[in-house]
Amino acid sequence: MKDLGAMMKQAQAMQARLADAQTQLQETIIQGSAGGDAVTLTLKGSGELVAVQIDESLLQAGEGEMLSDLIVLAHADAKKKLDAASAALMQQVAGPMAGMLPPGMKF
Repeated sequence: MKDLGAMMKQAQAMQARLADAQTQLQETIIQGSAGGDAVTLTLKGSGELVAVQIDESLLQAGEGEMLSDLIVLAHADAKKKLDAASAALMQQVAGPMAGMLPPGMKF
């Protein structure tokens, strides 16, 4: 049963590292852009949109559809970067145990 006790200690340590990583991820700021940086969005680690920057040339009549498309693309870019940062942090925290976590597990 000594092995079980050691496993429990390892699980508790990993749980603490995951909690720290989750806090770190919440504080992460990610930017995504589209159209050669004509539209830039800033997301917090939680996925909350905190800023939108739009090149003034897109604020002219007739540019609405393009602007909408660029906002969607910039968000997709930021979300992709946020997911990558989250996966990298999970790998760092879980180390060799990362492969044993269920697919799609997020913290």
